Amino acid sequence: MSTLLVLTNLPDRTAAERLAGALIEQRVAACVNILAPCKSVYRWQDAVQHDDEHPVLIKTTADRYAALEAAIRAAHPYELPEIIAVPIERGLPAYLAWVDAETRS
Repeated sequence: MSTLLVLTNLPDRTAAERLAGALIEQRVAACVNILAPCKSVYRWQDAVQHDDEHPVLIKTTADRYAALEAAIRAAHPYELPEIIAVPIERGLPAYLAWVDAETRS
């Protein structure tokens, strides 16, 4: 079992909650944490942007990553959403087993 932490950002809490609910319903994520708003600074289409965003932390498995990415892309309001997956090298075995069980299709 290989567990991933996937990060994305949403423009507001409503969009973050909507995405989180969809990912859990589709069983492509076991848990989604919606964090407090932050300020994101980035260049987009030759202009520097300063936007408030809600970071989202998503726990899933490597086996479910492709389905998770597709679900995020389908529901995300951005043209090019940030979707970054980081492998979880260690964790409480019972928690990692729970992530695996909750994301089985």
